Parts: sequence; structure tokens; C-alpha cells
Amino acid sequence: MFQRKNNACNIEEHDAIFQEQKVNELKAAIGLLSGRSLAYCSDACMKRYLKARNWNVAKSKKMLQGSLMWRSAYKPEEICWNEVAVEGETGKAYRADFHDRDGRTVLIMTPARQNTTSHDNQLRHLVYLLENAILNLPEGQEQMVWLIDFTGWSLSNAVPIRTARESNNILQNHYPERLATAFLYNPPKIFEAFWKTQ
Repeated sequence: MFQRKNNACNIEEHDAIFQEQKVNELKAAIGLLSGRSLAYCSDACMKRYLKARNWNVAKSKKMLQGSLMWRSAYKPEEICWNEVAVEGETGKAYRADFHDRDGRTVLIMTPARQNTTSHDNQLRHLVYLLENAILNLPEGQEQMVWLIDFTGWSLSNAVPIRTARESNNILQNHYPERLATAFLYNPPKIFEAFWKTQ
């Protein structure tokens, strides 16, 4: 029993050393940063990008540089509630006032409450929610949980394909390793075909 515990500690220590080496490699590959880019590129951030690209430094660098360019142009930290409030009027997406049992921030989405058709505002609302959820993560917590309730959802109130595609792009490429888990409540039958192809 004691031997197993020692082996587990050695594996964790080896993993920590490996991860630290990869973070240092990524820092060197990215080079000097300043301003908001420097603040964004914490060790935890770099670990998320490395995990998302299976610890491949070259791929992580490319992904992180893409995010830094996107953040520089999109300025997600400057989005204010009053700019996207109309998107949240119906409660189609919001940060819950509770955490899950692991202390993670919970985002609740109800797509049937879609109330606008503005592609840009819908994306800005999503980014605002993500940034807000990240700011409200407890110390040491990196991920969040999504609860998506499809009750009342139909193709008539669905988000346009273009908006869904761009939302997916933003989530995958600029918020890697932020989603711990997503629960879909009452998903429509049309989703079954998608799941069967996976």
C-alpha cells in the first residue's frame, strides 16, 4: 500500500515537472508580451492552451497567438452589460447565483428564449457571459459548467447556423479547457442524428 502511494506521488511530481517545462517552452516561444497580453498569459492560461493541443508547444503557440490577436481586436474585457443587456432580457443565458459542488461557476442557457436576430450582439453577449463567469471562478478553479434547457426549443427560434458556428469557434479557439461539463436537458430529437455520427 505504501509503495502505491509513493508511485502516485512520483507520477504527480513527474507530471508537474513536465507541465512546468512545457509552460516555460511556450513562454519562450511566445516571446516578450506587454499590457493585456501579458496579464492574460498566466501560467494557468498557458497550461490550458497546452492541454488543448496535447502539450504540443508549436500548436499551442499558434492557438495562443490567434487568441491574443482576437482579444486585441475584439476586446472582450471591455464589453459592458449595458451594451448586451437586450440579449439577456429574456433570460436566454445567464450566470447562475450558485456554484456546482466542485465550486465551479454555472452558466444556464435556455435557447427557446431567443429574442434577437443580431449576429454580432449575440456573440458579444456570449463573450460577456464567458468573461464574467471566468472572473467569478473561485481561486484555483479554471472551468465552468453549462446547463442547457431545450424545453420549448424549435427550429423557428434556433440561433442561425452562422452564429452557432462562430460561437463554437470562439469557445474552442479562445476559451480552451474552460468547459468542465455541459448538461443538456430535454434535447430535441433532431440532435439524435448528430450524436449518432459522433
